[in-house]
Amino acid sequence: MNALLDAFFGIPPFWLGAIGSVLVIFLVVLPAVIVMVLWERKFLGMLTQRPGPNRVGGRFGLLQTVADALKLLTKEDFTPKDADHKLFFIAPVLFMAPTFLVYAVIPFGHFGGKDYAPAIIADLRTGVFFLAAVFSIHTVAILMAGWASNNKYSLMGGIRGVAQAISYELPLVFSFLGVVLLTGSMSTVDMVRAQDGWFYNWFCFAQPVAFLIYLICAVAEVNRVPFDIPEAESELVSGFNTEYSGMRFAMFFLAEYASLLAVSALAATVFLGGWNAPFPTPAAIAASTVGMFVWSVAWFTLKVAVLITVAIWVRGTLPRLRADQLMNFAWKALVPLVLINIFATGLLGLWGRPAVAAGMWLAIALFWAYGAARTPRFHERRRRVAF
Repeated sequence: MNALLDAFFGIPPFWLGAIGSVLVIFLVVLPAVIVMVLWERKFLGMLTQRPGPNRVGGRFGLLQTVADALKLLTKEDFTPKDADHKLFFIAPVLFMAPTFLVYAVIPFGHFGGKDYAPAIIADLRTGVFFLAAVFSIHTVAILMAGWASNNKYSLMGGIRGVAQAISYELPLVFSFLGVVLLTGSMSTVDMVRAQDGWFYNWFCFAQPVAFLIYLICAVAEVNRVPFDIPEAESELVSGFNTEYSGMRFAMFFLAEYASLLAVSALAATVFLGGWNAPFPTPAAIAASTVGMFVWSVAWFTLKVAVLITVAIWVRGTLPRLRADQLMNFAWKALVPLVLINIFATGLLGLWGRPAVAAGMWLAIALFWAYGAARTPRFHERRRRVAF
């Protein structure tokens, strides 16, 4: 694809990637964040039987998020007197930058043809390593913001954020390794191509445990409820960003929602078939380059929207975990489970992907049956049947 555009416009591939990154950020990510915030407010309103935004921009409050953005742009940018001014300034930039780097390796569609030319900024052969490196930068930014604020609440929120990020980043990255073993590649484009055809080829069916672990860890990585310990309002005022205001606070706010969009897009890419539809593409659409691009982008967007809605649903349903519960769940449940998943995938992979899928679902069924047999309700029902 780069060679084709280079021949067309005379632009080197490097600058095509740079221009594509800027266009994706300003034409896709920023408008998507505005829509996400509005949809979250409306959806949470439906869950809690409230109307949600219904004043600014008509009965549906379509301009409420735009008004909030303008308010943040015009608020005073305050810096505490005894803060570390350099780190205080760098922290929100460092927090936001990695979020946009993730989009560089996410293929959001393709242009058809025999080679399925992907619509992606950079098809890295070490895409998983790149993602692992990018995810780790958030940890530095959170601690930097808490330390530079010279505020005990902010510092405590920063320490909590570092502990949580390290704990959940490990199983999140390891959840990709099962897919890497089945694909034989760390490229996100190769992962999507390996899921072509019918929906049962998607890796969420061959790797259900890894998919569930990824969803849990992704919610924790973006500090969403029930894992929003670094920003626990009832305990730490606003966590590591307590002392930030104006545009700097808006950068933290924007980065969190852009991160939710990024992890949802990554889940759709790795586990839900990426640009692939649940069924083979009709021949009439596959024959058209433009039609194939629109078709693939539409399916990818639909999957991302569903995952974002699920994350919002979780926020409106589950309570916040305690700090000790959060850490115990990561190290005593998720880490051992993801390591067992990797070992089982490598062993069953010797007989192919169908054997991996069958083994995983059989293990889930046995685990569920064991759990059901251990519950008091099950024993009580069994005693009633016996009498």
